[in-house]
Amino acid sequence: MKLLLITNLLAVSVLLAFKSPDLSISTGASTGVGGYKLVWSDEFNEPGLPDSAKWGYEVGGNGWGNNELQYYTARRSENARIENGKLIIEGRKEAWEGKSYTSARLVTKGKVEWKHGRIEALAKLPTGRGTWPAIWMLGSDISKVGWPRCGEIDIMEHVGFDEGVVHGTIHTEAYNHGKKTQKGQEVTVKNVGTDFHLYAIEWTADKIDFFVDSQKYYTVEKAALGSEVAQWPFEQPFFLILNVAVGGDWGGQKGVDESIWPQRMEIDYVRVYQ
Repeated sequence: MKLLLITNLLAVSVLLAFKSPDLSISTGASTGVGGYKLVWSDEFNEPGLPDSAKWGYEVGGNGWGNNELQYYTARRSENARIENGKLIIEGRKEAWEGKSYTSARLVTKGKVEWKHGRIEALAKLPTGRGTWPAIWMLGSDISKVGWPRCGEIDIMEHVGFDEGVVHGTIHTEAYNHGKKTQKGQEVTVKNVGTDFHLYAIEWTADKIDFFVDSQKYYTVEKAALGSEVAQWPFEQPFFLILNVAVGGDWGGQKGVDESIWPQRMEIDYVRVYQ
C-alpha cells in the first residue's frame, strides 16, 4: 500500500521573476494536504485493466479538436493497463481504424466529478517528438454547452519536442487557446521522463493554484479574470482525464519521431482531497 503522504521533502529554490522557473525537486515531493480530507483515489494496486467503477474511456480517431494522429481505444491492455502498481497509458505506432497510432483516454465522466479541492497525480511522462501527455479536467456540462464554455483545467501538459517544460493552464469561453487568450504558466522540471513527479492543483471558489512537487508555480484568480460564467466557469463539478496524444496542432509542431514508439505515461496514483 502506498503511503498517503510522501516524506523527505527537500527544499527548492525558484526564480519567480522568470516565466519558466527551473525546478530541481525530489521525486514525488508533496506539499502535504493540510486542511484537506482524502475523498477519492486510485492507487492502481490491482493488475489488469483500469477499474471500470472509476474510469471510462473516450474512444475514436477524429483528431479530438487538435488534428491528433492517434485512435483512442477502449478496454485494450496494449493501450491502458495496470502493472507493478502503476497505471500505464501507452501510445503505440500501429494501424488501427484508419489511424497510424493508438493510445487511450481515461475519464471519470459519469462516475465521479468534483467541485473544488486538491487533485494530484504522481506521474512519469513519455518523451520524444510527437508525444503529448496530459492530466486535466473538463466541466461536467460540456455535453450541454460545449467547449470552451464548460471550462478546462490543465493540471499538466507536456509536449515531447520541448522536453522538461510542463504547462498548467485554464481555458474558458473568454480565455482560450482559440483566441490566444488562455491563462497559464510553464515551468521547467528535470527528469520528467525518468522520475515520478507530483502534478497538482488546489482549486477554491476564488482561485486555482498549480503545483509541481512541492512548488506552487502559478495561480489564476477569479478576481482577475471576472465572475461571469464565460470568464470563470469553475463553480460546477469537473471530471478528470488522463491521456497520451500523438502529434496534433501542438504536440506535432516539430513533427513526430516514428522511431520512439511505444511511449508510455506511468501514473503511480491519483488522489482527490476536499
